[in-house]
Amino acid sequence: MEESGQSSNGISKDNPTEQHKLSLLRSFVETRDPSSKEVDDLTLRRFLRARDQNVDKAGAMFLKYQKWRKNFLPKGLVTEAEIQHDLSQNKIFIGGQDKKKRPIVVAYAGRHYQNTKSGGVDEFKRLVVYTLEKLCSRMPVGQEKFLAIGDLQGWGYSNSDMRAYLGSVSILQDCYPERLGKLFIVHAPKMFMAVWKMVYPFIDDNTKSKIEFVDKQQLKSALLEEIDENQLPDVYGGKLPLVPIQEA
Repeated sequence: MEESGQSSNGISKDNPTEQHKLSLLRSFVETRDPSSKEVDDLTLRRFLRARDQNVDKAGAMFLKYQKWRKNFLPKGLVTEAEIQHDLSQNKIFIGGQDKKKRPIVVAYAGRHYQNTKSGGVDEFKRLVVYTLEKLCSRMPVGQEKFLAIGDLQGWGYSNSDMRAYLGSVSILQDCYPERLGKLFIVHAPKMFMAVWKMVYPFIDDNTKSKIEFVDKQQLKSALLEEIDENQLPDVYGGKLPLVPIQEA
């Protein structure tokens, strides 16, 4: 039985223009890539919204994503065996949910060091995909976004890895559009701003609007605006312990 205002595929009936464009987008991508028939409407809608309802641009973006996924994830997923180096740095953790039921992820940038031996930047990209897939699997029905906390405690130039930073931005924006709900950047040292100025031009305006730098003095109060105390990570004064991404 359908809920009021919702179709059986979960798409709102309240926006007939978007519904029409979604139909056009599906026709566009299925004609060019028949495997797109297996993709649900919610996924296509995220690409449509990421391109401001422009069907041609959304279609091109989605087809590029499909090609990337087939090449980058031939098995359809990232296994922990493929990201052992990055997992060993213990830098990605999963929390609870914020007030909007968005799953919470915490990334410690000060624990990241460039991998020059095994998988290099590609392994880090796989870690990003592994994390995003795990976050998506934890989203309750009706929620499509997550909240992230980028913690730069202890970050120094030895942690600076431009290829990894730009790679993660590209994956998030191009392959998982409309998934980021909010990003808090906390404990950012002054030296980080030099790197941030180089990364910033590669971030699209929609993503930029979701990023907030938080001063140490306002850290807990800012997080509590989005997260209830019983779901706030204990490292920020809350009551919920963080769990390593591989154990979540």
